[in-house]
Amino acid sequence: MSTVLCPLESVEDGASKGFSVDGKDIFIVRQGGQVFGYVNACPHIFASLEFMPDEFLDDSGEFIVCATHGALFRIEDGECIAGPCKGDMLTPVPVSVRDGEIQLD
Repeated sequence: MSTVLCPLESVEDGASKGFSVDGKDIFIVRQGGQVFGYVNACPHIFASLEFMPDEFLDDSGEFIVCATHGALFRIEDGECIAGPCKGDMLTPVPVSVRDGEIQLD
């Protein structure tokens, strides 16, 4: 059974948003009609990634960034491309868009 996180329109294209679901902190990043979801924990020291609430992206909006050590992760697959955890991956969470809503599958 899926859980509705929020309406798609509530997350601007190129933006991110965090959620707490059943005690687990996750976040999503919207790119057009696609949404990518990950556990909110850097694989380096398992710290939360965001600088401030819902701020998971670098200044360019092209990468997910860890606020603790500046590691950069690709949005589309969560792979760390720079920083102390290079080559490691964020833990994905299954999300989808159905009927205009972002859902945790």
